[in-house]
Amino acid sequence: MEMTIEDYLAQGGVLTSPANVPPRYRAELMKLMASFVDSELAGAAGFADIINEGPGIKERIAAARIVLEKTDHADKVLTLMGDFGADTARYANHHPWAARLDRDADIGARRGERDMRLAVFNYPLAGWADAVVMNLLMGRAVVVQLGDMQMVSYQPLAGAFRAIAPVELRHAELAEEGLARLISEGQGGDLQASVAYWWPRVAASFGQGDTDRFDQLRAMGLRHAERGALLSRWQAEAEAALSRVGLAAP
Repeated sequence: MEMTIEDYLAQGGVLTSPANVPPRYRAELMKLMASFVDSELAGAAGFADIINEGPGIKERIAAARIVLEKTDHADKVLTLMGDFGADTARYANHHPWAARLDRDADIGARRGERDMRLAVFNYPLAGWADAVVMNLLMGRAVVVQLGDMQMVSYQPLAGAFRAIAPVELRHAELAEEGLARLISEGQGGDLQASVAYWWPRVAASFGQGDTDRFDQLRAMGLRHAERGALLSRWQAEAEAALSRVGLAAP
């Protein structure tokens, strides 16, 4: 008896091209890729607006590099979306990536109507120090999430994520170095308030724990670790990073 693609994926099989991708798998794969691309573009746009608030040339160079590399990461995955028919030529100008809600908005994990960015990228940065805190916490979240995403069953995407992961780790490390520098020079302001602001918003990026949906995605090889495990790992890594610079998790 011939094995179905669904059974093949459920048993750990992988796919290598759009030609053999079933419709439901394609829809979920496109959602995954769009969420990553939109989050990287929105994150880069928000950070680009803050570059010139950096306290020194080295900080501004590091911020500019992060913006460049996040945009490049979006392009890598967008190219794969193009294989499935996405209009890659129009994509970058299709949404207002720098658009943000009010600072005191509370949307939980809900995405906006404009694009597929994670909810955290709908909130504005409040100056350089606040941006560095956000970049540290979200950078650590991206590293944790990419650890799972590198195992997706669509192999071209898994390969892209494996290339992206070490660069995103460096972004988190740059944020930690920047935060340590701000603290040592007494330029941080109320960094603990920024931690309290961003912590729950970054935590929400791990989703809301829909067990049925997770099981469906795991059966397709598009998810592996459960939300709770990823969230716990992020909490531990973020707490450790904050502790190293003399700050504490809420």
